[in-house]
Amino acid sequence: MPLDEASFHSLADKTISALAEAIDTDLGDEIDVEEQNEILTLVLPDGGQYIINKNAPLKQVWLSSPRSGAWHFDWDAEGARWRSTRGERIALDDLLAGELKEITGTLLRF
Repeated sequence: MPLDEASFHSLADKTISALAEAIDTDLGDEIDVEEQNEILTLVLPDGGQYIINKNAPLKQVWLSSPRSGAWHFDWDAEGARWRSTRGERIALDDLLAGELKEITGTLLRF
């Protein structure tokens, strides 16, 4: 069943806030974390940036990664996770945790 607009905003907002809190708590000394206007920006020590935001018309969460490029995620109600629209259907939190581990050496648990 497709997400209604209110459910989409609630789920996406909770996800973005949870990611921001976990990253700031565990990696705040290494990564600058800014959550503003429903956009999460992570600034890496080398100047690279991750941008995570909502795309309301498509009911997706989008990620721009300096490592792997642009990603779009749909809500997977059965698994209760945001999953990539790409063939491998990787979860947003798994992708981000893996890339940040490569950068910082710290494995995050979202």
